[in-house]
Amino acid sequence: MEAALVGYQRQIEEIQTKMAELRRRLGGRGAGASASAATSAPPAGKGRAGRKHRMSAEGRARIAAAQRARWAKFKRASD
Repeated sequence: MEAALVGYQRQIEEIQTKMAELRRRLGGRGAGASASAATSAPPAGKGRAGRKHRMSAEGRARIAAAQRARWAKFKRASD
């Protein structure tokens, strides 16, 4: 059991190293971020510190109108 824990700890360290390299390449957290800081931070890729993006009613309406226009164009073309 002890050997399994050591092996898993090594895997965690390798993954954290790879994640830090990817963040550095993306220009995210910076090259100086430690692996321990990365584990306590919100999940990567969530933007703005992990907050959800809420789309406005106006934005949803624009998307819906654009989809209706695409569908109408498709229907005209298929007739």
